[in-house]
Amino acid sequence: MALHPAPRRRRTERRLLATSAGLVTGLLVTGLLTAPAQARSRTDTTPSPSSDAPIGTVARTVGDARFVPGPCPKTPEPIEALDEARCGTLTVPENRAEPSGRTIRLGVAIVPAATDKPKPDPIVWLAGGPGDDAVGEAKMAIDGGLNRDRDVIFMSQRGTYSAVPDLLCPNIDEFNARSVGLVQNDPSTERLHVEATKACRDKLAARGIDLGAYNDTESAADYDDLRKALGIEQWNLYGISYGTHLALVYMRLHPDGLRSVGIDGILPPSTSGSAATWSSARQGFDGLFKACAEQPACNKRYPNLSATFDRLVRELEAHPVTTTVTLPDSDKPVKVVLDGAALVNWMTSATHVAPQVPAALDELAHGKPQRIAQQWAGGKLSPQAMGRVAHGLVYGVFCSEWTPYETQQEALRGGQQAFPSFPRSVQAQAPQLAFLRPDCDAWNVPAAAPSIRDVTRGDIPTLALSGGFDSQTGADNGPYVASTLSKAKVVTVPYEPHVVFATSKCAQEIAVSFFDDPAAPRTTCLDSLKAPEFEITPES
Repeated sequence: MALHPAPRRRRTERRLLATSAGLVTGLLVTGLLTAPAQARSRTDTTPSPSSDAPIGTVARTVGDARFVPGPCPKTPEPIEALDEARCGTLTVPENRAEPSGRTIRLGVAIVPAATDKPKPDPIVWLAGGPGDDAVGEAKMAIDGGLNRDRDVIFMSQRGTYSAVPDLLCPNIDEFNARSVGLVQNDPSTERLHVEATKACRDKLAARGIDLGAYNDTESAADYDDLRKALGIEQWNLYGISYGTHLALVYMRLHPDGLRSVGIDGILPPSTSGSAATWSSARQGFDGLFKACAEQPACNKRYPNLSATFDRLVRELEAHPVTTTVTLPDSDKPVKVVLDGAALVNWMTSATHVAPQVPAALDELAHGKPQRIAQQWAGGKLSPQAMGRVAHGLVYGVFCSEWTPYETQQEALRGGQQAFPSFPRSVQAQAPQLAFLRPDCDAWNVPAAAPSIRDVTRGDIPTLALSGGFDSQTGADNGPYVASTLSKAKVVTVPYEPHVVFATSKCAQEIAVSFFDDPAAPRTTCLDSLKAPEFEITPES
């Protein structure tokens, strides 16, 4: 489940969940994280870290987990925020149910606080995806001021880019790029989609990887092992997008040691799936359409925008439009097919460029699809979309924790309830989750225990942040998770898309203030926020 990277809007953007097959979706020091997974060792001869030693500077073994200081994890591009980081590797079992099995290695980077006297409880960043590497998101976290007076810890979740082994599958990224020229819901597209997924699975299985061990239960245990191996009594979590899904599982399974938790772009494990995805899309789209209708100039130039969008979905699903575009930094023409499903998926990420959306839809309605086609293709063909997402973790989560607990009929009903006027072929494939069920049949991993769908309960102070334009994880997920968390604060930042920390200075201020005082985050900046000024183009 994932979108291609949305077109840039103000600050650095985030993809939602990692890219599954065919969906819209610092340098490594030589030798780090390059050895194969090995049989585990249970030796424990290392002393506990000194109380005055900086976090991450002492090797330590706790149980089956061992942290060793060393070079920083690899990233696709150099990240300045990691220049002063203290780094190393956490070695843990691949599958904790197999006591004599293989081990895996996870890269760790600890960015020091921007003060000489940091607070003792660091913040741990949980990445989006599933499939994104937290180390690669360090710039976003540090640019947002998260390390103002606390160290911030980034660990490559099992299977991700800087972990060993990684579960990347560039063949899926290559299919994503080719798919812009295909009709999304055509049976031949489904066949190619599932073939790409199966080829990924076969390649990873041939490397001896236990595909059933890449899930939230094991990942949550990895993070709790890291806390113990670093000798930290308490820390805080900040999860974005899918990272909120992992955070909520972590809170339920390993509550000890958690001082507070921030979740931004909330994906509750108890409800995640196709139906919830449709509900989120409806909320985000309606938020944007309502904002346009409330601005006289936008409403006059683009009246009944919601009805226009619905009509375009129906028309394009019946009669797809084919066009040719060129992308930035390339003069090579790219064929793009826009059908109803492609338009819905484009719209799901286009809330990141909300000021453009009314004009783009109007252009499409008047026979000019180039803007939407260029944005739709741009994310899939971007260099940032190639060879970075751990598709093995994507399917490890979805196929063990989601599809076993949502029937095909329930998924379809979600589309019908959210968008009753859409064609059934569109309703049957939730945005970001096309062909998930046949993909999971091909992935073939055991279902997680039913408890994976339990709600998270407790009294850990929690900040539940959402965006008013979030069409990927709807804002109603904030009150939902807060209903069983007695010390939760729910904040919706109006006019913002998915992952408000990435786009909103106000959201960053709220998050940082929450870690200062989890009982009373400062939210006064919300009072001055205004709707975006929508682009008004001349009438054709």
